Amino acid sequence: MKVGFLGLGAMGSAMASNLVAAGHQVLVWNRSEAAAQKLESLGAKVMSTPDRAAQGEVLHSMLANDQAVRDVILDSGLLDAMDPGTVHVNHATISVALAKQLAEEHAKRGLSYVAAPVFGRPDVAAAGKLNMLVAGAHGAIEKVRPLLETMAAKLWPMGDSPERANAVKLAGNFMIVSAIESMAEASVLARAYGVSAVDFIELMTSTLFASPVYQGYGKAMAQERFTPPGFALPLGLKDVMLAQDAAQAEKVPMPLASVLRDSLIEALANGAEGLDLAALAQVSARRANLDRRA
Repeated sequence: MKVGFLGLGAMGSAMASNLVAAGHQVLVWNRSEAAAQKLESLGAKVMSTPDRAAQGEVLHSMLANDQAVRDVILDSGLLDAMDPGTVHVNHATISVALAKQLAEEHAKRGLSYVAAPVFGRPDVAAAGKLNMLVAGAHGAIEKVRPLLETMAAKLWPMGDSPERANAVKLAGNFMIVSAIESMAEASVLARAYGVSAVDFIELMTSTLFASPVYQGYGKAMAQERFTPPGFALPLGLKDVMLAQDAAQAEKVPMPLASVLRDSLIEALANGAEGLDLAALAQVSARRANLDRRA
């Protein structure tokens, strides 16, 4: 199948690579040419503009945030350049409000829109083992199902309203950041009593919390391995704030989200811009003044 792919960050590049490996004709575009060149070496065709990459039956996009999606998808005239009947699959983690707007703008032009945000870090994406949330018109989903199954271990249907997938994605990311914050605070408590973070996290993630989120981020905390980021702190802050916006729209109280937001802002204020979410452990340790204790 002839497909386009916009956005070749760590996640997008891994996902597009799987489409190339599956034998599809993949047209790619990225703001930075370096990432696009890597895909070209695998067999993808690099296009100079987003609209040139959108000339296939299906267009995938994995852009960084709401503003990037607006710039590339809505404000550039891309939708007007696409042929009616084309399916656009948006994998980005975006606001519920923007998801609704995208569905409306696609419908006006006879285009199909599918929201398909994912759970999984870049290594999981490279292995084609993502958990992918899928919402949109049934016919559109069925058309792109073989492509999605190339990139995902499982598809999780969320109904025919695309914004449902984005709401679930934001809710899930809120839970991930909550888990990391609780692990950070708990490990610092253990350290204050002379128990190493390595021993504490190994105990917890081998027994009560033996799940990928705790194990993956816990190991990074214990080893103080915060680069390269699998889930960067600024993106965590973005997602928590988007969850708050979605909650406010439906009058859903989320008091813990405010705590997470402040911890993330504190981390960024202390220079953690390029670090992984596991670096929330540094915030908890700094608050407890552990480094200056005897």
